[in-house]
Amino acid sequence: MRNVLLLLAATAGLSTALAAQSLKRPSIPIWPGAIPDAKPAAGPEADITTAEDELIAGKPVIRLSNVSTPTLTIYTPKGKNTGAAIVVFPGGGYQILAMDLEGTEVCDWLVKAGITCALLKYRVPGSGPYPQSSTALADAQRAMGIVRQHAAKWRIDPRRVGVLGFSAGGHLAAALSTHSEQRLYPPIDAADRESCRPDFAVIIYPGYLALADQNFAANPGIHVTANTPPAFIVQAEDDPVHVENATVYFHALKNAKVPAEMHLYAEGGHGYGLRRNRFPITTWPQTVETWLHTIGVLQ
Repeated sequence: MRNVLLLLAATAGLSTALAAQSLKRPSIPIWPGAIPDAKPAAGPEADITTAEDELIAGKPVIRLSNVSTPTLTIYTPKGKNTGAAIVVFPGGGYQILAMDLEGTEVCDWLVKAGITCALLKYRVPGSGPYPQSSTALADAQRAMGIVRQHAAKWRIDPRRVGVLGFSAGGHLAAALSTHSEQRLYPPIDAADRESCRPDFAVIIYPGYLALADQNFAANPGIHVTANTPPAFIVQAEDDPVHVENATVYFHALKNAKVPAEMHLYAEGGHGYGLRRNRFPITTWPQTVETWLHTIGVLQ
């Protein structure tokens, strides 16, 4: 038993070290001066993963907490560059960020597909969901403006910039999709003159879009209109965070005549990211690439 525990600890350490290497890429603080609605940090920014935490596909997950200085980390394709870009929102219940499972690993996949990836490390804990707290959404609005501001430098088409979010990050993707007409903070510079509306949204096992205590009614803070961008949604029926979080958003999009595609699987649970398991739901990245071709983002 002792040898098994040592092996697991070594594996966890190696995975964390590899993820940390990816996190060492240059990052851009998204706020040049005072951060709007800044709250005192409860402690230093840290990975709070422990040896007792659940492994996903046999590997640990970086659980980053106490993020008070939000940043963007840019991943650019080394080969073919399609000109498309995606801002990635990791999940974590607005308490932590699953920075490798739903962040760095996602960006590694996107750049292989020729897509520039901007990984947003938004503020946690207590930063959402909107409107209970506006800080994560403000970070997302600012990040989208920065990406479009640097479109020429990063060789991207500012008309093909989308978002991809998991769990709470899926809610954040929907919140940004439906709150792009007005910033939640006073404009600062040229980035805030750019549109913060995503051109498309990929929403993976979202939370907070349906109200469990109100018979899963749609969250009134997410108001879909004809201007809401098209969305691709992935969900498992057995997700403990409730399938209705996906279905209510899908129906709202359809009622507003916004193009939407939802893939609903019988099994798969929650919080798998890109890590493959025995369930077909974990093939979703290939389906997303097909959809991006279908809507003209990938050409």
